[in-house]
Amino acid sequence: MAKVTSKITFEDAMLKLEDSVARLESGSLGLSDAISEFENAIKLIKTCEEKLNDAKQRVRILTEGEDGIITDKDFSGEDGYEA
Repeated sequence: MAKVTSKITFEDAMLKLEDSVARLESGSLGLSDAISEFENAIKLIKTCEEKLNDAKQRVRILTEGEDGIITDKDFSGEDGYEA
């Protein structure tokens, strides 16, 4: 999957996707506009997937142990950090 070059945040992409879905579900778009809206929604879905994959990779890097095995981390605040 190609990397996202857009500066859009995950949250903004999700809001735009929700708007796009609402327009599609409204049934008020003509065929040509509906297809364009659908294409836009697919792009937004791909953007969200890429942003989630990037976040997942960052979490993996942060939680990997020295031996490359994912270690259990306590994020409950007991180690001095608030979750």
